[in-house]
Amino acid sequence: MSPEKARTYHAQAVVLKHIEYGEADRILTLFSLEQGKLSAIAKGVRKMKSQKAGHLMPFTQVALFLAKGRNLDVVSQAQAMQTFEGIRADLKRTALAAYAVELVDRFTYEEGEHRQLYKLLVDTLARLDQETYPETAVHYYEIHLMNALGFKPELQRCVSCARELQPEDQFFSARLGGALCPSCRSVDPSAWPISTDVLRYLRFFQRSPWAKVRGREIPAGVERQLRALMERYLTYLLEYGLKTPPFLDAVTK
Repeated sequence: MSPEKARTYHAQAVVLKHIEYGEADRILTLFSLEQGKLSAIAKGVRKMKSQKAGHLMPFTQVALFLAKGRNLDVVSQAQAMQTFEGIRADLKRTALAAYAVELVDRFTYEEGEHRQLYKLLVDTLARLDQETYPETAVHYYEIHLMNALGFKPELQRCVSCARELQPEDQFFSARLGGALCPSCRSVDPSAWPISTDVLRYLRFFQRSPWAKVRGREIPAGVERQLRALMERYLTYLLEYGLKTPPFLDAVTK
């Protein structure tokens, strides 16, 4: 391999976010098929005549040609693969997409490829772009994101006594990673209630392919409980408050 080829490479990625740098540049946070999470700089992208700007917006799936740099790799070429215009045209879908990419950003480091997670993210953005019930797509994403990252919650048996959960309201322990039966509630006083309906939806999402889930509308009361539970669980895992849920709450109200 020539030195020139060794210094350049192709990547397929989703733009998670960017920050302004200098007078005309942007530093991008990307999640790529080949390398997982990475940072790169797009030089001159904020200039009026830049041809790359429209291809490097957040939530865009893009094909990139990059050159290795001393501190940051440099985006030489960018071609949008999917721009997800349905997301950009709807404020609620934008908020849900921002939440989805924030989760990937917060849970991952620049530590190598994770193709399963990349596919899940791209599929979720496509669903948010077109599906009638985008909230369903996000809750499906949350559950499968946890599975992919090794945080799969136990929803079939009590995480304390291991008995099969009965069709009644249970508790959810973030510390123990799953549902607690009423008899074991004292094992974790910080566990919070989880209704039978919420547990049923979480189990359905966990065990089902998307083809069986798509088109399902979650009742409003269950959706509120699902959102609150998942936000609390994810915040516990991250030990960090997420930034996008308040924006999502404001949009949905």
